[in-house]
Amino acid sequence: MTESDILKEAERIISAAADEGITLRLLGGTAIGFKCPSAKRPSVSRKYPDIDLVGLKKQSRQIRELFVKLGYSPNVAFNALHSGSVGRLMFFDVERERRIDIFLDSFDMCHKIDLRDRLALESFTLPVADLLATKLQIFQTNTKDFKDIVAMVLDYDVAESDNLNAINGRRLAMLAADDWGIYKTFTLVISKTVATLDSLDLKPEDKELVKKRLGRISELMEAEPKSMKWKMRAKLGEKKQWYMLPDDMAD
Repeated sequence: MTESDILKEAERIISAAADEGITLRLLGGTAIGFKCPSAKRPSVSRKYPDIDLVGLKKQSRQIRELFVKLGYSPNVAFNALHSGSVGRLMFFDVERERRIDIFLDSFDMCHKIDLRDRLALESFTLPVADLLATKLQIFQTNTKDFKDIVAMVLDYDVAESDNLNAINGRRLAMLAADDWGIYKTFTLVISKTVATLDSLDLKPEDKELVKKRLGRISELMEAEPKSMKWKMRAKLGEKKQWYMLPDDMAD
């Protein structure tokens, strides 16, 4: 299935959800491919096999009914186990060998990031800052994650408020200032992304742009006042594991 086909299917799902008053937004690699022209560059392009979405836990029942109506098969055991406390649903398009992951209220993988207040800001995807947060929170970052981060930072400058044409760096800074674990992982992944740039076939000026914008995000994280919870957890540092290692990661 081509990227165009996957995007058309995502549009069909989100449009059908909106018609029934259900809030769903695209996230993951497919959302980044949709929002970032640089994701089509050979140096950072990759495949997007599945569709990842985020919705509201209070609409869990309506979401289940919607996907059955749209022709998807539920992962019954997974949904029964994870739809409550974890807040996640999974469906399959068996014919096209495609999986749909739906996060409810929060993106909960290596770190938990509450997205409820972010769903109304755009009509199709999460804002770029939140898409970037879902990549920066991955402790065991791989090549596709680095490519996604680079694509976003190449195409969007860093601002300090929500802006359709920029990354809200303050949103990332506030997430990091409230949770030392998020701060630690964000910082590590930014550093690893910069170190990975030489392995990507990018022009020198593009590498410098990525470094500059990631540097600006780091500056904002350092400057943001830290919560008491952050300060208490920081005292433990790396003596205690600060991240989770989920069985599977969103694409």
